[in-house]
Amino acid sequence: MSVIQREVPLDDDELVTGARAGDLGAYDLLVARHTASAYRTAVLLGAGPDAEDVIQEAFVKAYRKLSRYRGESSFRAWLLAIVANETRNLHRSRSRREGLVLRAAAANPESQIAEDGAVGGVLAAERRATLVRALRLLPEKDREVIVCRFLLDLSEEETVTMLGWPRGTVKSRTSRALTKLRALLDREEVRHG
Repeated sequence: MSVIQREVPLDDDELVTGARAGDLGAYDLLVARHTASAYRTAVLLGAGPDAEDVIQEAFVKAYRKLSRYRGESSFRAWLLAIVANETRNLHRSRSRREGLVLRAAAANPESQIAEDGAVGGVLAAERRATLVRALRLLPEKDREVIVCRFLLDLSEEETVTMLGWPRGTVKSRTSRALTKLRALLDREEVRHG
């Protein structure tokens, strides 16, 4: 009788340990595992067409700083904090703060609704455009917390790590940002009937 052994995927902590020991394959696996969320984070925080450059720089910095990763939070949250910082650096180098979130999403109105083809696609694109406009009107810190908690679906703890804010600040800013976003969306709905 032959025994079939299944390969058990390594968790992030094991891969980090391997990468710290010089195993580039382990770091490649971390990169492959977290590229999609890093890219989504960069785009949602306003990197737009520069998102790939932002995440590439973030992965390089993360590799160089692996010795500083203490495992107090998930590797994903730690990495996304680096992506967020790199995105902020991009904004500073561009010298502008307005209209930075979700530009790529607005430029790519690809419908993922399988409803009544054209009508469902138009409605989804309108809803997405309305949300994008409302998010752009929020102050940067409000926009960041909304993106983390609801668009990236990060836990409160991961949001604390990613943004580097105290837990109470994340809670209060999330509440205030949602209130502001609802008000903006309500005004938009009244305006367009």
